[in-house]
Amino acid sequence: MTNSLPLGALPELTVLHLPLEDPRVQPLVDGLIEEYDSRYGTLFGGAGKEMRRYPAEEFAAPHGALLILQEEGQTVAGGAFRRYDEQTAELKRIWTHAEHRRRGLARRVLVELEAEAERRGYRRIYLTTGPRQPEAKNLYLATGYRPGFDLAADPETVLHLSFTKELAAPQDPRS
Repeated sequence: MTNSLPLGALPELTVLHLPLEDPRVQPLVDGLIEEYDSRYGTLFGGAGKEMRRYPAEEFAAPHGALLILQEEGQTVAGGAFRRYDEQTAELKRIWTHAEHRRRGLARRVLVELEAEAERRGYRRIYLTTGPRQPEAKNLYLATGYRPGFDLAADPETVLHLSFTKELAAPQDPRS
């Protein structure tokens, strides 16, 4: 029996919340290192250094989260957040496998991370991306993030493109 899908149908995505050490997260880490190295070289000290900047515990409950999207058992996208301050989660490590881009997976990762951050009590999101990731910049602008930099400036002169987004206000339990 073949496991074929009707023409135009996409395989189902599975969202997994995992610790950084889980082997299913490794494709995300490897993909980010390859991506960062190809785009930035040693500009920010190298991708390996960037990937080790934060200890794994920062991406774990109760203050952080890491999730991946799997399709047919393969990790195709993912991302994480860590505590930035008491009210703010900082998104990190947003990634989509090169063979699965242009399918809305990064947007799905954002939706999942934002919802989880909100469940954890955060009221805003903060993130930075690099100047050589125009698709990331465009994604954040298209999904309601406010730039913390001059959009007209040459991104290479800004270096760290910061964005913020307010999450839904907490509901009054009396309403």
